[in-house]
Amino acid sequence: MRLGVVQVAQARERGGAPDKLADQVYERIKNDLWEFRLLPGERFTEADVAARTGASRTPVRQALYRLQREGFVQVRLRSGWQVRPFDFQRFEALYDVRVVLELAAVERLCARDGDGNPPGLDALRQAWLVPPGQRLRDGLRVARMDEDFHCGLVAAAGNPEMAQIHRDVTEKIRIVRRLDFTKPPRVDATYDEHAAILRAVLARRAGEAGWMLKSHIEISKAEVRKITLHRLYTAREACVPPWPDPPAASG
Repeated sequence: MRLGVVQVAQARERGGAPDKLADQVYERIKNDLWEFRLLPGERFTEADVAARTGASRTPVRQALYRLQREGFVQVRLRSGWQVRPFDFQRFEALYDVRVVLELAAVERLCARDGDGNPPGLDALRQAWLVPPGQRLRDGLRVARMDEDFHCGLVAAAGNPEMAQIHRDVTEKIRIVRRLDFTKPPRVDATYDEHAAILRAVLARRAGEAGWMLKSHIEISKAEVRKITLHRLYTAREACVPPWPDPPAASG
């Protein structure tokens, strides 16, 4: 979590250093959320973040207020900050938005003119239409690939505004999806389902592709209701350690 001394020094030497440092702190905290170092409902202070990143309070505060605007954390009067607790209705609403965007992308891709495929589809084919022996087994890597698959489908449809909205939704549900990939059976299931969806899109079978895509997302959405704090703590223990305690002050 701690920013390197060289990173901090270099950022301070450049113009706009507070903004640069705030961006770095912002990215580090988001990664801690997605890698289970910070769990929903956990509380922390600006001093905690400053001690663990090596940044001063100003960029830390800028980063936290940005994360608050985006719905990742919330400020607690007189008690610092808190990772936004799980709101099941919010997550399900975000999944609904995701379904709408991805189905629209599939419709556009299946209705495209010409014989060729958008470059994005060719890249997805190389990643997902592989023999079982060539499939990756690392859950975190497959979770990232899963995001790339769905974002790639939407981006290939050619509407950059739709793609940006979809990326924003993807970030907000990332912790749910990464938690899903802590279960090994989900890796093979994801490869199988993505391959089937992609073959239908490449063959321009819009109805089939849309039905399979919606079913695929609904399975992931159903996992939201199964999430408990115990499962999150278990994922943390299995994947990465929590924030370490800051070193004790010497003499």
